[in-house]
Amino acid sequence: MSGKKILVFADWYEPGYKAGGPIRSCVNFAYHMRQDYEVYVFTTDRDLNATEPYPSIKADVWITRTGGEQVYYCSPGNLHRGTIRRIWQEIDPDFVYLNSMFSPKFTIIPLLMQLGGRVGGKVILSPRGMLRSSAIQFKRRKKKLFLSAFRLMGIHRRVVFLAADDTESADVRKYFGAAARVTQLPNFPGAVTGGQQVPEKKRGQLSLIFIGRVHPIKNPDYLLRLLREVKAEILLTIVGSLEDKAFWAECENLIRQLPANIRVDYAGEVPNQELPPITAKHHVFVLPTRGENFGHAIFEALTLGKPALISDQTPWRGLTAARAGWDLPLDRPESFREAIEQAAAFDQQEYADWCQGTMQYIEAYLSGLELKDEYKKLFC
Repeated sequence: MSGKKILVFADWYEPGYKAGGPIRSCVNFAYHMRQDYEVYVFTTDRDLNATEPYPSIKADVWITRTGGEQVYYCSPGNLHRGTIRRIWQEIDPDFVYLNSMFSPKFTIIPLLMQLGGRVGGKVILSPRGMLRSSAIQFKRRKKKLFLSAFRLMGIHRRVVFLAADDTESADVRKYFGAAARVTQLPNFPGAVTGGQQVPEKKRGQLSLIFIGRVHPIKNPDYLLRLLREVKAEILLTIVGSLEDKAFWAECENLIRQLPANIRVDYAGEVPNQELPPITAKHHVFVLPTRGENFGHAIFEALTLGKPALISDQTPWRGLTAARAGWDLPLDRPESFREAIEQAAAFDQQEYADWCQGTMQYIEAYLSGLELKDEYKKLFC
């Protein structure tokens, strides 16, 4: 271990799961970096939108997790500027890693403290896809005001932005100028599970699984609309938190309009560790998202050998050529319908071939990664 310390500010951390990708990104980061650094995570004591804290986890003290990272699960009454300053000063980190772009308590307050010069450490800020136009459009006015203030106060000159891909690098420079310091590295992936049995596949039948927040940015309504014209027998399972109840009501209305050959099951919220066996029972993972800077749910489905039907607004490209799925433009819903009909028409052998292509695709991706060394260059 280098002896250098990283203090991570994150709204949620394990055992939380309802916030999806940002939690997985943070957990994977800690998992890989704790072998060479002392990693401290400051987070909340409850999951997204939860009214009760995590059971069996003591709040407002440092806890050593099994992997070795130290985690401080802060209670709501203790989550304020004074606690954040005290934690920062006590740890005296070499690096501060912000796992969000717009979080009031876990990004804005730490940035203002750093601007005031009362705390030290090199600050790395990961936007987590929140600068994409598809994300900015939600609560647009507040986000635009924050970004303007961010620039006017010169905060962008005091941090290093960690971008996950070319799109995010361009987004950072769009809002903060060409002089913004940007390091581009993909997110650390999770562990590869693999080894799942290929489910039975009959021509004309297809089971799809959608995993993600039930939110407009994940686009489940887009999927439900295009399914109205699919002729094959389809089962769609939706797994995710109902973050926007009014939006889910719209989705339920679309579900009621579907023909008899399309069945939709809402499975609710499922902890991340319980997802693999559920995903394994389905034929294809589907997520017509408006934008992902990594897409942990996509990655985890691919590691299970599940062909993925996704939009072209993620880093996961070239799926069709690899027989690992389809990455398609959202302005062509007919292409999504054609992909669904194509997958539904697979027999057992054709489907097994695409599952094998998926495993080869993800193995090739992982074999080309040397992320640890690249991250250590940033945290030096």
